[in-house]
Amino acid sequence: MTDQIREQVKKRYAQAITLKTGCCGPGGGCCGSPLDNASSIITGNLYQKGEVEGLPPGALEASFGCGNPTALAELHPGEVVLDLGSGAGLDVLLSARRVGPEGKAYGLDMTDEMLAEARKNQSAAGIANAEFLRGHIEDIPLPENSTDVIISNCVINLSSNKDRVLSEVFRVLKPGGRFAVSDIVLKRPLPEKLQKDMAAWTGCVAGALLEEEYRKKLAEAGFTGIDVEVTRIYDLCDPSLESLIPSLSEGERRDLSGAVVSAFIRAIKPAPALSPESKPGN
Repeated sequence: MTDQIREQVKKRYAQAITLKTGCCGPGGGCCGSPLDNASSIITGNLYQKGEVEGLPPGALEASFGCGNPTALAELHPGEVVLDLGSGAGLDVLLSARRVGPEGKAYGLDMTDEMLAEARKNQSAAGIANAEFLRGHIEDIPLPENSTDVIISNCVINLSSNKDRVLSEVFRVLKPGGRFAVSDIVLKRPLPEKLQKDMAAWTGCVAGALLEEEYRKKLAEAGFTGIDVEVTRIYDLCDPSLESLIPSLSEGERRDLSGAVVSAFIRAIKPAPALSPESKPGN
């Protein structure tokens, strides 16, 4: 099922960016509708006007995320940032501006159409300290201990091998590096039929982890300082969200209301403790 999920996600993202519709069907983004749709419940109102000033409108319009990790992540001048599943490049370009010319922002995406759009937006924005890489988040094409911060916007839930993703994230982060992502998280388990529903997978629901699962997997990967902050709670009875869970009846959606949320997840790759010989002054 792993390859099937990946191919379906890739197909939906390619369709979304090519047709400027969204990857959950007409008018729906990967996790909701495009940002300029006033009825968008998941992707709407995530970015303030001042944040995106000077960036191409296409970068904003093709944002299919569920949060704004660049607003919540702590970024400093000179740092190296990696965005997993960078799409049309909005969060990469915002990060590149925050880390400044001495820093670097990478975007990683598996979809050629998304990469082409991101590079076009980068060129239009005139941002030199960004680079977009082709690859999978389960196999990050960067060396170990090479990044200060890893962000992501509603993408990790789309992977069927989250243990591998978090292991790779831990590998490429520098000691002391930060994991700061927006993602869909579950407060209660989903019905089994929904977990196997491909439309619900590409809609960012079926592959979402329970909050306690997310915490456990991060800890098993080696992270500390784990925090999960809920940013939005979804009423699945809202007609606008029917495309995310088309296989459920109205009653089943009612039972699940409040179980699906957007969250900001933070964690730290611990730095090795200094030995007595290596402490300053010795």
